Amino acid sequence: MGGEKGIIFDIKEFAVYDGPGIRTTVFMKGCPLRCRWCHNPEGLSKEPQMLTPKEGPPRLSGREWDAGELAGRLLKDRDFYDMSGGGVTFSGGEPLWQWPFVREVVSRLEGVHTAVETSGHVPDDVFEEAMNAFNLVIMDIKTMDEKTHRAFTGSGNALALSHARALCDGDTPFIIRLPLIPGVNDSLENMEAVADLLEGAKKLLRVEMLPYHQTAGAKHKMAGLVYDPGFDTFRDPRARIEPFELLGIPVKTL
Repeated sequence: MGGEKGIIFDIKEFAVYDGPGIRTTVFMKGCPLRCRWCHNPEGLSKEPQMLTPKEGPPRLSGREWDAGELAGRLLKDRDFYDMSGGGVTFSGGEPLWQWPFVREVVSRLEGVHTAVETSGHVPDDVFEEAMNAFNLVIMDIKTMDEKTHRAFTGSGNALALSHARALCDGDTPFIIRLPLIPGVNDSLENMEAVADLLEGAKKLLRVEMLPYHQTAGAKHKMAGLVYDPGFDTFRDPRARIEPFELLGIPVKTL
């Protein structure tokens, strides 16, 4: 089938939390961030890698696909997408790190609703192209505080916030996701800052809060990584929805 090559570590069918309707979510390898609460550590490396589970044999995480092969696989479920108002979502890892591949696959999915889940930590030209290519952008905001962002993700947040502002000013429907990490970004002040950023964004569909789950560190050892979160994993995060409600911004906790 030919085309660009990409590395994928999972394809999840019948997904219902990654955009509207029944969807297929494609999980791409490689991420520029190192979030200390990462739920998908097997998506951090760009290359295929062996995972060693506590029980059972080692398994390879990550496989090369070409764009035509993947598009053919995804189009087999077009009837489910049409029936439910669903489609295809690209996640990761950071799917826009493999943008030439993802772009070609999307171009082969004519008539299918497409979405991307992104951290926004990609070059400006890539993000601009993605805004025009997808029907929906789902973007994380980890924290509005630069020092906290750098301490818990290994990178500053200026690039991501500039892309969040581009979404606010643009014509692409989007969702902002807030991972709620106890004692890191679940303060009222942080939520007020996010709400202020999003106020008046005409294409914002809603804010989604994703509370930290204690199983987040379970896969790190399998991937040969040490789980060192640096926060109280036993404290429930606080879902501060009041700043969003005050500004009339739809918000839900997943």
